[in-house]
Amino acid sequence: MIEFLNSLKSRKGFNNPFKHWEIKHPLNQETINEINLASVPEGEHKYDGTRAADYTGGGVDGKLRLFIDKANSQKYPNLTTLLRILQSKECQKIVSECIQKDLSNSFVRLEIIADKIGFWLKPHKDIQEKVMTMMIWVNMYDESRNLGTDFYDQDFKLVKTAQYINNTGYFFSSGNDTWHGLEKKKIIKERRCIQLNYVKFNTDWPVEK
Repeated sequence: MIEFLNSLKSRKGFNNPFKHWEIKHPLNQETINEINLASVPEGEHKYDGTRAADYTGGGVDGKLRLFIDKANSQKYPNLTTLLRILQSKECQKIVSECIQKDLSNSFVRLEIIADKIGFWLKPHKDIQEKVMTMMIWVNMYDESRNLGTDFYDQDFKLVKTAQYINNTGYFFSSGNDTWHGLEKKKIIKERRCIQLNYVKFNTDWPVEK
């Protein structure tokens, strides 16, 4: 999937309100189709401003998340290829040079996300174990461009919204100033995307040594 590496190589960097990089056209059409057609677990959602609805202790949405692992990877050959690229030394090198962090002992994680009507995220910083977070948008229902991630300064003032444009995305590294979230906005049907991470905890996808 040469598109992904090319998008990383042609990334555009920003410093405000914290360091992040935007990418364009990282996915081929086969991968986009796979994300569009993926069956994300259904159930009653409990939106409390956290991704897994764990803030209140219920953890309801934690059961509705779809991570690609060895057990289900055969259903998602294109996303498995993307995971393999993220594992590669070439991809590690590109990302590591941007975020100035060592990825040689990390693991890769990929999640298909399908946020429904009513979803929102309070301003938060990623845990330090998430060395890199990347979001790639798949706007299959022509939802508003304003549905991308909101970036905040240290005073929680909204500074920027990463536009929710099909087959674009951004990435950044966890840090003390990386406040981000999603204001309460109108989702007509679904806000679909994938989240890619380099993490310090074990997954089925260790990086190449």
